[in-house]
Formats: sequence, structure tokens, C-alpha cells
Amino acid sequence: MSSEQNPRTDGAAPAEGTDARPARLTAAAALAALEGLALVAGGAWMLVGGLTGHPDDRTQAVTGGVTLIVLALLPLIAARGLLARRGWSRGPAVITQIMALPVAYNLLQADSVAIPAGIALAVVAVAALVLIVNPETTRALGIRGPGRPKG
Repeated sequence: MSSEQNPRTDGAAPAEGTDARPARLTAAAALAALEGLALVAGGAWMLVGGLTGHPDDRTQAVTGGVTLIVLALLPLIAARGLLARRGWSRGPAVITQIMALPVAYNLLQADSVAIPAGIALAVVAVAALVLIVNPETTRALGIRGPGRPKG
């Protein structure tokens, strides 16, 4: 693996401008982690409510909660990969944001307190997408365009 894809592990401070993680990459990782944590919280809420409360369908509530917790793995793993500057992490991060946009749209169609959540989710998803596809982020992850030589 090239040094472009792996962060320094010797503990030495990076030379200025060479190995420093761009702020955009850190922000994208933070947004992906935030989405993952929100999914864990929502899944835990559904799971606990399904087990201790009186849902209309206990099986559906438990299944929904477990599904959300499992789905949270995608943005959480992507966030960890982005922080570690792994090129593979951009794919899961982009997929997470693309999946978030229809969810945000559906939340915006509701006539309830879900509308602010839809706005927040849409803003986070679009901001994360912009940060993830930014050329500076792409370079920091060691991703080359088609036909571009190494180095």
C-alpha cells in the first residue's frame, strides 16, 4: 500500500502540507459518525419501546430497531475509514448520504415534528456529500481519477 493511503504510524508530526488530514475530511467523517450515532439512538429507542412498551406490533418494533442499529454500521465504519484516510471509505460514505436524501424527503412530507428532522438530515447529507467529493478530500484519500498516473 502506498503512503498516500495510509497515515503515519510512527508518531512523528507530519511535514507541513504533506500528511496532514484536511479539515474537510475530518468534517465529513464527523458528519458520517453523527448519522451513525443517530441511527443507533433511533434503533435503540425503537428496540426498547418494542420490548418494554405497548407497540401495535412488537415484532415489527423490535425488527425495526435491530435493523436501524445494523444500518448504523455503514456510516460508522465509513467515518472511521475517513479518519484513517482509507480510500475504500469514500464509497460507503457516499452511499450513506445518498440513502439519507430520500429519508429526508419523506420526513419533509410529514405534517408533524418530523419536518425539522428532515431539514437537518437533508442539510447534513448534502454537506457531507460536498465534503466527500471535494478534490482535496479525494487527494487525501489517495483516490486517483481514471487514467491518472501514480505519484
